Amino acid sequence: MIGSIAAIGMGLAVIGAGIGIGNIGAKAMEAIARQPEAVGDIRANMILMAALVEGAALIAIIIAYILPTVAA
Repeated sequence: MIGSIAAIGMGLAVIGAGIGIGNIGAKAMEAIARQPEAVGDIRANMILMAALVEGAALIAIIIAYILPTVAA
């Protein structure tokens, strides 16, 4: 039972990261369309934020994977 709950938690972490990175990319494209001369700054900030979101999702996946083994 705990394993299936952990699997759901991992899936939610992946879905959340996908939605977050998608929103980051969409907003970055809107910002580039409004201000094309700021492409470099926008791209750098977009990559940094996507990496932070991905790191948070990876930590959530690792915790969801390890927690059932510790609790058992």
